[in-house]
Amino acid sequence: MTGEAFDVAVVGGGLGGIYASHRFRDEGLSVVGIEGASGFGGVWYHNGYPGSRVDVDSLDYCYLFSREIFEKWRWPERYASQPDLMAYLNWAADLLDVRGLFRFDTWLREARWSSDDDRWHLVTDRGERIACRFLVMCTGNLSEPKPVSFAGLERFRGECLQTNRWPHREVPLDGRRIGIVGTGSSGAQAIPVLADAAEHLVVFQRTPHYAVPAQNGPAEPGLQDAIARDLETVREDSLARFTLPRNLENPRPAASHSPAKQRELLERQWECGGHGMSYLFSDIGTDRAANEVVAEFVREKIRARVNDPVLAAKLCPDYPIGTRRLILEIGYYEAFNRGNVTLVDTREAPIVEITETGVRTADEHHEVDLLIFALGFRPFLGAIDRAGVRNAKDQSPRDVWARGPRTVFGLMTPGFPNFFHPTNAGSPSVLGPLFLQNEFHSDWIADCIAHMRRSGCSIVEATEEGADVWGRKSAAVAERMLRRQVDNYMVHVNADDGSRVFQPWGAGLATYVPEVRAMTARDYEGFAFR
Repeated sequence: MTGEAFDVAVVGGGLGGIYASHRFRDEGLSVVGIEGASGFGGVWYHNGYPGSRVDVDSLDYCYLFSREIFEKWRWPERYASQPDLMAYLNWAADLLDVRGLFRFDTWLREARWSSDDDRWHLVTDRGERIACRFLVMCTGNLSEPKPVSFAGLERFRGECLQTNRWPHREVPLDGRRIGIVGTGSSGAQAIPVLADAAEHLVVFQRTPHYAVPAQNGPAEPGLQDAIARDLETVREDSLARFTLPRNLENPRPAASHSPAKQRELLERQWECGGHGMSYLFSDIGTDRAANEVVAEFVREKIRARVNDPVLAAKLCPDYPIGTRRLILEIGYYEAFNRGNVTLVDTREAPIVEITETGVRTADEHHEVDLLIFALGFRPFLGAIDRAGVRNAKDQSPRDVWARGPRTVFGLMTPGFPNFFHPTNAGSPSVLGPLFLQNEFHSDWIADCIAHMRRSGCSIVEATEEGADVWGRKSAAVAERMLRRQVDNYMVHVNADDGSRVFQPWGAGLATYVPEVRAMTARDYEGFAFR
């Protein structure tokens, strides 16, 4: 195969790809970036739906490797909106001067490892052929949309959109009859905005989710400057601590507090807002009794905010809180008190088909002219599947992961030489700070390549034994988690025996980073070089 040749191909122009391309270039490597969208932003390029914003405090959702970048950019809100995130990522990319490395409007369609020349050979949808020594998939863990596969969809005569592929144009909302399918994080952010504009909004809910107030507002005065003064220490401390909101330190078991004290802490956290509700007591994630204290408190708040008791009951989850992603909401429950909003519980009345003019459920037809799907993503390997990654045996990573993730550090899969997938299953992934994880992973890859250059090696590969060891370590830290016991996208269930594999590293950076550093210091334990 002929074509251009590079040391590294970075696939994805989001927060991970921007840093990775900068880091590898500074290591003296030739780099090409491949991005299917028309510009930087990654998942935020596509998630431009009404109300879209990050659900992590802005000061925890940004680059920490550069004091200049951290100090110069000023976040106007506690939770950055999608336009602000897009502006930030493009500004950072230009400050790092990596725009010229990337080819936009270019999707990777095939990536094959050749043992003949020890290279990855890539083919894009533009017909470009690229050879590279190292392939780094900075495509994120939640970026490839779930397919929309409702019967009759092709017949719908109205406008049909997905929250995670929102068009880059004005979408009129005022006075329209809108249907939205899905009430996860994206749906919960969009629903209050849609309700304000629509003539009528029909919300199709399969599973109710716990949602707590974001309490969004202006950025806390002085906090950014205080962090910036000792940014290197803050960054290293963040790599060494459990994932906890800034207002929580050393939470204790729920039973160590009296019922009155529990209530006081819950009310205080409700007013503070954010993900702290998942971490308020140290045993929320492992003890059902402690979890139920928090879950029932949130259900009580839902019942108090939704006027119709029957409707409130449909919005109250019946599973442990935190076993699905906790939603941060802004006016979500109040939207259901409006006369122009209808909730359809699809567990009671499943969607049967999409018609020319709306959605037919088991008991009713709902007329809509704009249909929005907020169905989420194909996690972990979705974007890698789409890119057509194959090793010398014509296997995809999914073939190797048939019974759950097989990785070392969540970074490499056995059988795929010189192939890296940052922040994937086997790392804290969706349960940890993504900017910081991407920095840590790209630094590890760059250091690994430098190690190879010093030792005269051209190939690195995760070993089968290494994946076995890492899989056992990952299973051990997840063993007691309630989240592992509840069906959600983080749990891989084997159909033949019902065994459950929790896919991310479940104990946070505080345990993950020391394990990675210790195994790396032991002459890259879990990896083979040649």
